[in-house]
Amino acid sequence: MTANEIIHQRIRAELAQAHSIVITGHIRPDGDAIGSMLGLAQALREQGKQVQTVLQDPIDPKYSTLIGADGIKDSIEQAYDYLIVVDSADRARVGNVLDDATIVDLAIDHHISHEDFAEIDFVVADYEATALLIYDCLSAWGLAISKESAECLMTGILSDTIGFRTSSTTPKSLRAVAEMMALGVSLPDVYFKTLSSRSIEELRYWGLGLGKLHYEDGIVWTSLDQQDRETSGFPRYDDADLINHLSSMQGALIAIIFVEQPGGSVKISWRSVPGVDVSRLASKFGGGGHAAAAGADVPGDLATVMEQVLTKSKSYLANGL
Repeated sequence: MTANEIIHQRIRAELAQAHSIVITGHIRPDGDAIGSMLGLAQALREQGKQVQTVLQDPIDPKYSTLIGADGIKDSIEQAYDYLIVVDSADRARVGNVLDDATIVDLAIDHHISHEDFAEIDFVVADYEATALLIYDCLSAWGLAISKESAECLMTGILSDTIGFRTSSTTPKSLRAVAEMMALGVSLPDVYFKTLSSRSIEELRYWGLGLGKLHYEDGIVWTSLDQQDRETSGFPRYDDADLINHLSSMQGALIAIIFVEQPGGSVKISWRSVPGVDVSRLASKFGGGGHAAAAGADVPGDLATVMEQVLTKSKSYLANGL
């Protein structure tokens, strides 16, 4: 029996034994965190399990039609006997949801920068999305895939591959989505909701960010501060996926967005072309991610953090780390 088979066997046994399960993901949840959490939760509910889904921060309304989205809470409300974290590279990224939890039973993740924090850390870094990893493992864990759970997992795959545009995209994600379509999930519908649909507040927020756009030495960057959020009416503390559009700019090797956070910190998102590993940059600032997409949360005011990060990023392109 291989090491993976042993892990699958253990996860299957533990899930079979569990009755009340909590599933959570990282702060400022993206489509992969949300889709992974809801897809796994649905598969477990279809096996008769009681499942609480919990996230510190609100989800984007475009994900509100996914099954179970209306039941997501911001804290654990009931007793449980099994705790799962999806799509989080470390415990701190989950935020205050885990403040009263001493043990995480299972962490499922695809980040190369993952730091073990669970009783079982099931991490496969060559998967382009945690949702795809879960999809491929459901059968081994004694769970079935339905149209409802597949729609959630398709959302996660499309989100993290930006609609199969990232350099990490492999044939297995295309095959998985084709199989989900065969179950009755509409790819055009999920694609539109995940990647194309935008609110007026998001578009105004983007406009404020694009108005501060800079390009120098192969790096394109902008920033979004709390005044931008108030002016646009945008309710969350992320970039509304604007980074994925900056990364499409011709000639740019690295794209960066700086988002001011309450409490005196800055959320940084990097994207890069193949051959430029921004996860190495993120690690210098206490973050992580993938070669082509990484992030960090850095204490400090916006201007100071921007100067530090841009200096290090320009040096990386010129001289390496």
